[in-house]
Amino acid sequence: MEKKGKIITAAGAGAAAVALGVLALTLGRGRDTVPTPNEIIMTTTEAPTEISYEIPSDWEKKYGYVPSEEGYTPRTMSLLRYNKDIAGWLSLDNTVIHNPIVLDPGDIKAGDPFYGPAGYGSNEYYLDHDLYRNQVFYGTVFADYRNVFGSDESEHTENLILYGHAMYDGTMMGDLRKYHLNSAFYGSNAFIKVSSNYRDYDYVIFSYLVTPGNYDDTDFHYWNMEQIDNEEDFNFYIDQCRKKQMLDTGVDMRFGDKLLTLSTCYNDDDNTRFIVVARLLREGEVAGDLSTVQHTEAYNKAHEEKPAE
Repeated sequence: MEKKGKIITAAGAGAAAVALGVLALTLGRGRDTVPTPNEIIMTTTEAPTEISYEIPSDWEKKYGYVPSEEGYTPRTMSLLRYNKDIAGWLSLDNTVIHNPIVLDPGDIKAGDPFYGPAGYGSNEYYLDHDLYRNQVFYGTVFADYRNVFGSDESEHTENLILYGHAMYDGTMMGDLRKYHLNSAFYGSNAFIKVSSNYRDYDYVIFSYLVTPGNYDDTDFHYWNMEQIDNEEDFNFYIDQCRKKQMLDTGVDMRFGDKLLTLSTCYNDDDNTRFIVVARLLREGEVAGDLSTVQHTEAYNKAHEEKPAE
């Protein structure tokens, strides 16, 4: 069940990154020439006909980039102007979480021409670098370096794990705190939209919980479970999420469901993490409409409407 790999305590670069979140958003940018996050959102939500971008002919030589026959979305084409690691977009309604996603590149050797003079371990670089590779407190929302989330859905890892800081102003993944601060928030905000570079996907949240972020403090090493390709591992993951859950959502889970895990800091003193776990919508389920989502028999029975007396 346990996979070999580096221990990951991502999204927890320390109390300073959280406490200085708002200040970092104001002071963190190192170049006057790069666009602001709002400018990116405006650019990437324009009509496709307004976006004109050709991928440089030397990208394959420089970065090992190979164009997909599936074709990039217009937003991806725009974001590739800024960073070759672009992997998609994360969006949650009624929050300020509307962020580009980058794929962590794994180990980076010192002196890399793209990433700069310093060396980094896996799942480290984007903890304190923004989309333009400026060193900043708030970092970037990033996917685990072992995740596969490309054009071929058959190759996607079973559990897409995204990391981001819990900034006080709600940015990155800070607004996830709305779930554990107000249990009623889930009822109208149970869905997450994640876009790859090729298409959009809708997920329904089935659990959110606090769990240790240290390897020795728990046997639930969610950060090493991006590939859940057997039923035993799947059931272990789901059982752990349900045991620790802050709210019983009753969402039905079955082996074969594609998962999404959002991970952010909860308490720096004990190195705990707050994670939100969701599954890809099944056929017939509609984003935004919880009544279409399949729930467990036990949940349905417990929530049956009693006939009027």
